[in-house]
Formats: sequence, C-alpha cells, structure tokens
Amino acid sequence: MNRRVLFLLIIASLATALVGQSIYAQDRSDHPLIKGVTDAKVTLQQGLTAAAQQGRPISAKFEVEDGKFQLSVYTAKDGKFSEVIVDHATGKVTKTESITEGQDLAEAKSQSAAMAKAKTDLKAAVDKSAATTSGSRAISVTPALKDGHPVASVILLTGQQFQTVEQPLQ
Repeated sequence: MNRRVLFLLIIASLATALVGQSIYAQDRSDHPLIKGVTDAKVTLQQGLTAAAQQGRPISAKFEVEDGKFQLSVYTAKDGKFSEVIVDHATGKVTKTESITEGQDLAEAKSQSAAMAKAKTDLKAAVDKSAATTSGSRAISVTPALKDGHPVASVILLTGQQFQTVEQPLQ
C-alpha cells in the first residue's frame, strides 16, 4: 500500500473516532424520553399498580408516541389484552384500549406467556432492579422466557445513562 493511501486511511479512522466520541459525549437532557421521565411525578412501579385494576400487568414503559410522553402498561385478563395509559402526573388511568392485532398482540402474547410462569410480579422485579442502582428510575420492564425461565428486562435511567438489568421472575 502506498504512503498516500495509508495516510488517508489513518485520517479517515481518526475522523470517524472523533465524530463518534462527540456524538456520545453530547448532552442528552433534551431527549424527550429522558426529559419526560425526569419530570414525571409517577414512577413505573406506581403505573404498574394503577394499571392492575384493568388486569395483570405484563409489561410497562414510559414512551414518546406521536410526540406525546406517556406511561403505557400492557395487561392481561381472561385471555384478552389491553394497553392501559396511566397519567404520569397523577397516576390515574386515563385510557384503556384492547389489543387485538399486529405486533402489539404478538408482544402481549409473548409477555403473557412469560408472566404465566412467573412467581414474582413486575413491580417487585422493578423495585429490586432500581434498588441496585442508586438514583435510578425505571423506564421500562419487559418479561421474556430465557431457557424456559421467566426473566424481566428492566431499563433504568441514571442521570442521562440507560442501563439494562435482568431480574429472574421465579
């Protein structure tokens, strides 16, 4: 390889590394999800408790949908699935919609299958995960079966950093 090509490759590699570092180091406090979770008065655990009046919670997450920040909890009751929206300021259920088709239904069925084998509820799994990281807030919890055993994947927000913690549900 001649020196000029080698020199250009080195410059390109350095430029790529520097751009990657500057993107990683950016302040993410204006990210809508981070801002929403930081400003929310209701925790994920409180949302799980509020949604339980509509059925067994099978997953929950803070999300930005159609530009609006919300707390969404999937529930299962009598073989049917619902998405329960909990007001992140008051903790009251504001809307409940049936889940009857598409990707949402597939996810609800998978989550329900994992929770059918669980001996621990999602709130307890979130509480345990949040207790392991000081100053963190849970932003989502999703159960799954791993090697036939139910496990909850909990995403925590600490400052502006996301961390995923897995909790056994047995």
